[in-house]
Amino acid sequence: MVNFNVRFPEDLHARVRTQATADRRSINSEILHLIEVGLAAVSADAGSLGDPAAPASLRGKLDS
Repeated sequence: MVNFNVRFPEDLHARVRTQATADRRSINSEILHLIEVGLAAVSADAGSLGDPAAPASLRGKLDS
């Protein structure tokens, strides 16, 4: 496993801490869960990038 330090604004840290408590997870586990969910959503949307019927915000390059 890789150690990776990230600085969070206090308000975002508080939101993650609150959600972690509600989900009965550690803050680290909650962050990993949220990243996994977010990346899964991006991957699902990636199939729509070339679709002319997709909203303009989903066509073209993804922000990295």
